[in-house]
Amino acid sequence: MEIVSAFQVLPSEDDERPGAYAVFPYDRDLVRRFRDSFPRARWRAGEERWFVPGTTAVQRLNTWMAQELDTLDRHADAKGRDAFIFEPLESPYLTIADDLEVRTPYSRTIVDALRSIPWAHWDSDERIWRVPFRSYEELKLRWPEIEEAARRNEPEARRKRREEQKAQASEETSRIQAERRRSRYPVPGDDLPPLGFPLSTYRWGVVVFEAIDIDPIDEPSTIGLYAHVQGDPSRYVWAHWRMPTLQEIYRTRPVQAEEDPQTRSTRGWWWANRDELQERARKLREVERAQRSRHMTRKMSVGF
Repeated sequence: MEIVSAFQVLPSEDDERPGAYAVFPYDRDLVRRFRDSFPRARWRAGEERWFVPGTTAVQRLNTWMAQELDTLDRHADAKGRDAFIFEPLESPYLTIADDLEVRTPYSRTIVDALRSIPWAHWDSDERIWRVPFRSYEELKLRWPEIEEAARRNEPEARRKRREEQKAQASEETSRIQAERRRSRYPVPGDDLPPLGFPLSTYRWGVVVFEAIDIDPIDEPSTIGLYAHVQGDPSRYVWAHWRMPTLQEIYRTRPVQAEEDPQTRSTRGWWWANRDELQERARKLREVERAQRSRHMTRKMSVGF
């Protein structure tokens, strides 16, 4: 792509002397061929370009440059093929034909990598990427990234990752449920929550703390479930909690001014605002309705 952009034809804006300017990379043989094709061309040193006079200069220059680029492409393809023979890429995702054919599972990483390779293009009929040999060195540089992404996106690899993620999620859920049953929450030993009041927490929402341990926490694996625990875990102690009743929620006045987010993030508990209290009340009402429904169902089954 850089080679193509280095060849340019620019129409002259001088109405009195029609013509066009030619810009191309310097090469002794290329200049010789250019002078042979355009003997009336003159070098404009100040503008660093060639001026070709004539009303058909643009068409003639475009034709000449297309021929030169075709020659350069064939030469570059030959060099790339020689480089491949000398140091080939061996991969189940790469096939050698008139060009280099790349067939992989879909991956955004692969698409972005191949799009960045000069002259690579997608063949929608064959559903493969075609890379000319002239771009072999660029493909070789990006091949480790392409091949790794292809292996990662094989159906079996993706299925295995999904199963592992499900297993991890299930294990994490089990750990959280087990921890919830223990009804405890880490709080800083030097900033303890008041007992007997509905307070907000990161992990369990609005709860009421009833007791606080004296001994520092010494459970690194469990403490990792609580994102607000930072630094030395021994700074924290266990505070034991229960769910508030609806009456406790209704009697609690919501905090008017929100606490500093930094304080909340390190302390892990704070006075509940109106939205948090309303959300806890909503969930408690749902639990009560569910309990009444189960109670009525049991009574009806016994009656029948």
